[in-house]
Amino acid sequence: MSATRELLRERRFDTLSVADILDAAGVSRASFYFYFPSKQAVLADLVREAVAQGQQAARPWTDREQDPVTALRSGVTDGARLWRDNAGVLMAIVESWGSDEGLRELWLEQMNLFTEAATARIESDPVAGRRLGSTRARAAAASLTWMGERLYYLAAASVPPFDDEEVLIETLTTAWTSILYGDAVPDHRAPRG
Repeated sequence: MSATRELLRERRFDTLSVADILDAAGVSRASFYFYFPSKQAVLADLVREAVAQGQQAARPWTDREQDPVTALRSGVTDGARLWRDNAGVLMAIVESWGSDEGLRELWLEQMNLFTEAATARIESDPVAGRRLGSTRARAAAASLTWMGERLYYLAAASVPPFDDEEVLIETLTTAWTSILYGDAVPDHRAPRG
């Protein structure tokens, strides 16, 4: 897995072969296939690791540990760093999920974890809940989650203006807060749940 992660720092996933991974890892073909049925399976495990880190980054907001705006900015900032540190892996899944059914299922499942957490948080937030209503909470959560995925991808691919981390963080934070809270300033002292 480490060898694949390193290879993805320099190369696209679709150009890697299992032989490239074997050479970089210094393992035999039999050893590789004992643990992984394909290079896609290696990528899947790397993606699951990165997504678990992303879920941790989102916790201050999803778990209501801070006021919502501060928590969103913190989560977006940590998400930007996560994507920067895992750029090869995360770019590989974004570029590959449309052409591989197993990776498609994996990425949709992983993105749904963020959507579900955001939906639950929106529905439990009195300001965002009133603003969106329960019927629109999931659609808003999914839209914001997928927008984040795309902007993080563009940043990882060094596409301006999102290659500037401050622009990326400000844009995503503003999008989330304006859609969820508008001009209202959420009361961070409101009781949980």
